[in-house]
Amino acid sequence: MGIIVWCVLFAIVIFFAFVVTRMAAQNKEDGLHDTGLAIIEFGRAFPNEAIRQLQATENGQAIFVRLHDNKAGFMRNMSRHFACHLIEPGRVRVVSSQTGRGLVIDFLDAPHHNGDFEFASAKESAEVALWLLGNYIAEPDKDLPSDHISAANKH
Repeated sequence: MGIIVWCVLFAIVIFFAFVVTRMAAQNKEDGLHDTGLAIIEFGRAFPNEAIRQLQATENGQAIFVRLHDNKAGFMRNMSRHFACHLIEPGRVRVVSSQTGRGLVIDFLDAPHHNGDFEFASAKESAEVALWLLGNYIAEPDKDLPSDHISAANKH
């Protein structure tokens, strides 16, 4: 009878140890710190977009994606899935946060993704802001002929 009680207690201890280690591993893996996973998930959502560069937030809950042709994208961890979003030119507002390492971003087409995004450094924050500014330039303005620009400067 004593051996059965000890076996049951041992099984309970093993079960709790398993549960605790699984919870710790899950909390550690929450987020998008794995850039390979981010590339796969964004590629699955937008197979025709070429990714040039990724920049994760400090907590790994969001990744900003620099795409070809000055386009930008965004991924956010939504606990059970990843939300992927293409940012349309002119459809985002960006303001630097008080810390200098973050951006306060309003997505006009996806307001549920609005928020304050902190990066590991001010350099990373500035780089993402430049991607979003590059994305903000309207297509017709990018393709103005150089003689049109020089003629406008003469007046």
